[in-house]
Parts: sequence; structure tokens; C-alpha cells
Amino acid sequence: MTSPLFQPVLPLDFIAQALSRDLDRLVAIGAKGERMTARDLSEGISRSSQLFETLEPRPRRAAVLAKNRVDLLPVTSGLSFAGVVQTALHPMGAIEDYLYVIEDAEIDTLVYDADHYREVAAALKERAPRLTTFLALGDARGVGQSITDAVQAFTPRPLIAPLADPEALFRIVYSGGTTGKPKGIMASHRNVAASTTIQLTSWEWPEEIRHLVCAPLSHAGASVLTAVLVKGGHLVVASGFDPVGVMQAIEAHRITSVLMVPTMVLAMIDHPRFGEFDLSSLEIIFYGASAFPTARLKDAIGKLGKIFFQFYGQSEAPMSVTVMRRAEHDVDDPVRLSGCGRPTPLVHVALLDDDGKPVPDGEPGELCVRGPLLMSGYLGKPEETAKAFEGDWLHTGDVAIRSPDGYLRIVDRKKDMIVTGGFNVFAREVEDALVEHPAVRQAAVIGVPDPKWGEAVKAVVVLEPDATVTAEELIAQVREKKGTVQAPKSVDVVEALPLSPLGKPDKKALRLRYADPAA
Repeated sequence: MTSPLFQPVLPLDFIAQALSRDLDRLVAIGAKGERMTARDLSEGISRSSQLFETLEPRPRRAAVLAKNRVDLLPVTSGLSFAGVVQTALHPMGAIEDYLYVIEDAEIDTLVYDADHYREVAAALKERAPRLTTFLALGDARGVGQSITDAVQAFTPRPLIAPLADPEALFRIVYSGGTTGKPKGIMASHRNVAASTTIQLTSWEWPEEIRHLVCAPLSHAGASVLTAVLVKGGHLVVASGFDPVGVMQAIEAHRITSVLMVPTMVLAMIDHPRFGEFDLSSLEIIFYGASAFPTARLKDAIGKLGKIFFQFYGQSEAPMSVTVMRRAEHDVDDPVRLSGCGRPTPLVHVALLDDDGKPVPDGEPGELCVRGPLLMSGYLGKPEETAKAFEGDWLHTGDVAIRSPDGYLRIVDRKKDMIVTGGFNVFAREVEDALVEHPAVRQAAVIGVPDPKWGEAVKAVVVLEPDATVTAEELIAQVREKKGTVQAPKSVDVVEALPLSPLGKPDKKALRLRYADPAA
């Protein structure tokens, strides 16, 4: 561990310091109008962390499964202050996905939203013997105990960040790989602190921060919490995303900033009621996580103004490898508008060829990253970690081109991953779910351009001789096995899949075939 004399400022230091002053100031408003002050949040974190510290057996790793609710904030921070490594379970996932993560990450504790996931928690209690502790936000009704009630037994203490090794594991984030099963990305105190520092130094913020959370709070929605606290702003936590609800919240709370994926922005500006609401308070829309079709981004700027701020990163280098500021969104330059900006000061970025050599400006190369922002590696996968860090660079799998003035534009992905509506979909998992149907002999899944989702999941299948099945049946099968996000938007039945010289399905040929959304 670093000597205390030179101990860097880490994530919990940011939070403790931000909540040590102006305790009566507002820090969060819930969907039902609940108001949380800095004192409320500080005391809630203290109570929660004390609960976790006194549980027997003491939690070591916890999974969190919840929809957006303001009382999640002190609980997730309380886990971290108690030294518990946490993992978010996707609120739209399937039981099988949860079981895999629980086993892979050696999860012993489940914190769940009893209003929406009590039945899921009960199923996990039956099927996941590794889970020893169940804590409910709300009424547990027999599945563990209510954390809401249990924390009341503790007296709040001053919030002091524990001394931590910068390289110690802070959380485990699951992102998929091209081999099908998701990988556990090990986030350290160091790289989470670097992500926050980039937000504080490289992101543009309103002078008065009233930030709307409409993305899942367990994932991207809470990613700006620490920065907002440090800057003295507050969050407005929406129960979820719907275009009218978001526009109503912006008008009612005079929201100045919001984080969205492009799909959300498009759903808002395309809604027939778009013109009914006063959105003039909105100064910044932070967007990322998936491609924003250039023509639609120009349309959005025309309707909302030059308030768009792009961030590009991935779970292995979270949030901000590059940023494109509001003034850099040049609607008269489609190449610039299709880009992802320039690197932030806390990272080193290079575009490398297959031999690990830098490519000239204007030539495509894999976008590779170095710096304190990087993950520690993939959980239990030393070979995949070594491959990701080959040549002492993080290989993002994204192919980009750099302009002479330093702007980057991502043109392709090496990895066989689909990003639809801001969520990652992994083709192999969808293919496996499709082939489980008795009528399906082969399946190939690709992402195709889509004006709403950025990319849409498309399945191309070969049926068994004389078999029949409808596209709706296959979509329903994937939805049941893998969840709504992974379900294909369309299914085509073909006589045979195109094959590569090695006899594998040629997805490049399929992408070319379906490159036109009308195809």
C-alpha cells in the first residue's frame, strides 16, 4: 500500500469530503418527491456501512439489483465504505445471467429492490447457494431482511473514508466478450478515482447543477454522483426513462444537465409532445455508450441547441477516454460530428496497427489506451487480461481514424459486439439461445444500422429440414432466455449462411448484405 504520506485521493475521499460541508444543502430528489440533504446522505451511508460491518457472516462481495430509487444512493455508497466489493445486476437481465455473475464474482450478498424484484430474489435464494445474505430495499416479506428497517438501529457517525490501497478492488463490472460469456472487469480505487477526476476537470458543467438521472441508477445513472456532490449540485432521480416523463421533469425541476444514450435523445425529440414542454433550462446533455447517427445528431442540435457533450470510453477505461465539447459539435462538418472528440489529459491514446505500430493520421488503427483510468484486468481470466494489455496498451477493439487536428472518429469494431440503445449485446449468447430452438440449425447475429437504436440486433438463421418457426417465436425465445435487450428486432430465414475460407459464418458478408436498413 502507498505510504499514508503520499496517499492519493480516492473515490471514498471525494464523497466524504463533499458531504462534510453545507450539510443542509439538497443533494437528491426522488421520483415521489423525496428530498435528501447532504446530512441525510452522509447519515444514511454511515448507518448502511455500520450494518454491513456487523452482519454475520460479514459481506465480502455484494450484487445490487434495483430500479431507480433515491434510497439506493446511501446503500451503494455504504457498501463501499464498509469495504464490500459490489457488482450491479442489470435491471433488465434474466435469471440465468444473474446466476452466472453470482458464481463468477463469488457474490455472497444480494441487495435488491423489493418493490420490483422480490420474486427474482426468492428464485435466486433457491438456485444460488453461494448467496448467504439477502437485504431488501422495502418490505422483504420473508426473503432476507429489510435494510430500510435494519439501518435504523445504528447511530450515524462522522463520515470518514477508510485508508485504501489504490490498487485494491473497488467494484466488479460485467461486460460481455466475443466468446459469449460476460467478463468481470476489475475496477480499482485508482481507476474509479481517475474517472471522477476526468469528470471534474474535462467535463463541462452548468454553474448550477440540477442533474436528471433517467438512465439506470445501478449503471450509468449514478456515474456522475461523486462529481455532482463535489461540485455542490443535486440529482433528480427519475423512476426510469420515458420521453414525456423526462420532459416533464426537465420543466418542473429546471434541470440543467442530463446523461442520456442517443436512443433516449431521439425518443424525446421525435415524440409528438416534444413542443409542449419548456426545456430552456437544459444546458448540457452528456451522451455516449453508442453511436449517434450523424444526421440525427444534427437534427437534435437543431431542436435543442448546441448543448451536446460527448464522452467515449468503455468499462475497461470508464466514461472518458475522449470527449467532444459542446462548441466542437460542428453541424456543418459531418466528419467532425461523427467523431468522438479528443483524448482527455489523464490518458495516453494511440492508434495502432496489427503489429502494434502507430498508424499515420487519416489511416485506421485500433484505439489503444494507457493511464490510471484503466481496469486492473478481467476477473479470473489472466490470458484474456494479457491479450487486452498486449504491448502495454489497453486494446479497446475499436478502430478509429485521427484527423490532423487530433479529433478521433470510430469507424469499426474488432470485437463482435452490438451496441443497441446504449446497451451491449453479445452475438454468441443470442446465437446460443436461438440454436436451442429445435427448428434452428444455425444462427448468426449481427448489428445492423438503425435510426432509433443506433444498432439493432438482427438474427439470420438456417432451419432444420422441413421445420417451420415464426420470427416472433424465435424473438420470444431469446427474450425469455436472455432478456428484452438481447432479443432480436428482426429474424431472417436463409437457405445457408455465407462462410469464410475457414468455414465459419462470414459476418462481414452479412453486415454488408444488411448495411442498408431497408434491406
